[in-house]
Amino acid sequence: MSRSCIECKKRIAGRADKKFCSTECRSAHNNRLNSAANNLVRRVNAVLRRNRRILKQLNPSGKTKISQNRLSQEGFNFNYFTNTYTTKAGKTYFFCYDQGYLALGNDQFALVERQEYVS
Repeated sequence: MSRSCIECKKRIAGRADKKFCSTECRSAHNNRLNSAANNLVRRVNAVLRRNRRILKQLNPSGKTKISQNRLSQEGFNFNYFTNTYTTKAGKTYFFCYDQGYLALGNDQFALVERQEYVS
């Protein structure tokens, strides 16, 4: 019985359950199957890194206030964050890794740095 590689269709020799003729074909096949998911993760991570960089740049001292307009001008995307923290008073901080922000009202935000992430 002749079997062929799933990726390149070449004839396969060896074990009966073998699906690929080489490591390269196996890798190419799996990379092609996972490329859409990998591209999505890559795009989301790029937005998160940009958000973190903007927060870090605008908050060199670790705690400051800034306008929503300034964050938007820098290209900050409020739809992407890594986690949230809600205080006992009910205020919710949004974080991009170790850099966070809290809506204060009147289009003002408090920028903070989460210290427990720093080693």
